Amino acid sequence: MIYENVELHNIEEVRSIQDHDGVRLQRIREDVRLALNEGAQMRMLQPDSAEIRFVADDSPCRITLSSEGQSRVTVFNGLFDSRQRFIIGPEPQTIELVMNERLPQLDKKYWSKMSFSPRVYRVILGGPQREPVFFHGLEGQNIRPPEANEIPSLRYLAYGTSITHGFDAEGPHLSYAGQTARRLGADLINLGVGGSAHCEPELADYISAQNDWHIATLALSVNMQGFELSVFRDRVGYMVNKIAGTGPKRPVACITLYPHYRDFGIELEDIYGGRPEEYRQILRDVVQACPYENVHLIEGPEILTDISGLTADLIHPADNGMIEMGWRLAEKLKPLLPS
Repeated sequence: MIYENVELHNIEEVRSIQDHDGVRLQRIREDVRLALNEGAQMRMLQPDSAEIRFVADDSPCRITLSSEGQSRVTVFNGLFDSRQRFIIGPEPQTIELVMNERLPQLDKKYWSKMSFSPRVYRVILGGPQREPVFFHGLEGQNIRPPEANEIPSLRYLAYGTSITHGFDAEGPHLSYAGQTARRLGADLINLGVGGSAHCEPELADYISAQNDWHIATLALSVNMQGFELSVFRDRVGYMVNKIAGTGPKRPVACITLYPHYRDFGIELEDIYGGRPEEYRQILRDVVQACPYENVHLIEGPEILTDISGLTADLIHPADNGMIEMGWRLAEKLKPLLPS
């Protein structure tokens, strides 16, 4: 969305909140957020993979942000990592953004085929610290939103758990969804909801009604292992059919559970409705029964093949695991891309 003189990417709504001078950045509309489970309501306020984007004539620019707790800010110039990192807190903080003097001198022949122009400032939110973020304003010379030819034309939507959300990656650009988007030359719309991807029909309806994505992945869903298998089947069946039914030109790839500690014989709590392989088989059956040709199945264990890419909790990938997942998933998705 365009807000004032910037583009807010992976943000659908800004809200004025009492006792805050800025506006809160939300990945989905408030009415949809409040229809979700309590955990997802909170997670959808976390701004992971949300970006404040703009083009300016000269450096430096000054952006003012705050957070309900602490939140990480990572700055890119197009696809180039500026190496600028910040932690913002509850008090409004003005950050000075400076483009390296070498980048404007780079001949266009070296970057003309990149999905982003290096002129685009990308203030990327979220990471190891990821509390809700408030935008207060931006100052600089001739600031404007990016034009269509300065950002990717392909948009990739990813729904899933904390793994999709990007937990334990050092930054949003290192999540598997971020890595996949980079390899596809796509813009990422990240709807990961850590710990609470419960496949609510309200969220399926919301995703299906959005016209801002061209290809989607649905990682369904290690967060539902506490649900009875019949409930899992009903919710996953509705979500897959609803989203795939929006049109044959939008591929929908459904991903079975990624490898995690239960696959390795480790049981920590007696809360599970079934075995991991039972949930995987239900998703396989749902995809096979789906009447739409644009739905596809991807096996999670074929995306994360080296379990040393997990952190020590044996469920969340670290950076190495995320990178492997990103390139393997991108290779699966490339043949599915709309022309």
